[in-house]
Amino acid sequence: MSLVNTTVPPFRVHAYQEGVFREVTDDDLRGRWSVIVFYPGDFTFVCPTELEDLADLYEEFRAIGVEVYGASTDSHFAHKAWHETSAAVGKVRYPLLADPALRLSRAFGVLVEEDGQALRGTFVIDPEGTIRTVEVHDAGIGRDAAELLRKVRAAQYITAHPGEVCPAKWDEGADTLTPSLDLVGKL
Repeated sequence: MSLVNTTVPPFRVHAYQEGVFREVTDDDLRGRWSVIVFYPGDFTFVCPTELEDLADLYEEFRAIGVEVYGASTDSHFAHKAWHETSAAVGKVRYPLLADPALRLSRAFGVLVEEDGQALRGTFVIDPEGTIRTVEVHDAGIGRDAAELLRKVRAAQYITAHPGEVCPAKWDEGADTLTPSLDLVGKL
């Protein structure tokens, strides 16, 4: 069953962010747009490229009111060690959520039980705590932060403009569509 249009499940996890350990809960996602990006594990191969890509666009996400969260089944201690030893991960300023008990990954449906690791799952969450997009990849397929940013902008747009939809390759400022019988068979 898809998590799209469901409420973020309750959670409480430790996180590492900019030299500090802190707690993050589902309440922290309320009142603003959020993105949770699950990845298989610290000290791996594709993961640092994705986290660095997100770090490079982090200010653009923040500028449109979005908090980004990285998440894996590693501990917050492992996140700190990785942040301190990897040049790519060292760029990360957003929280890295720790899920060693596997509850968060399981609740979001990305846990590979036999491996104790998460698939590459991306979740865009609105300020009400509703999951608006879900994308899950195999561990070997990296994601593109610019495309994620475009999808967040589209989700924000349709939320602010009920009755309009964003066509393929839509980007901020481009034309949208208003579904109606007049459009059927004309696109």
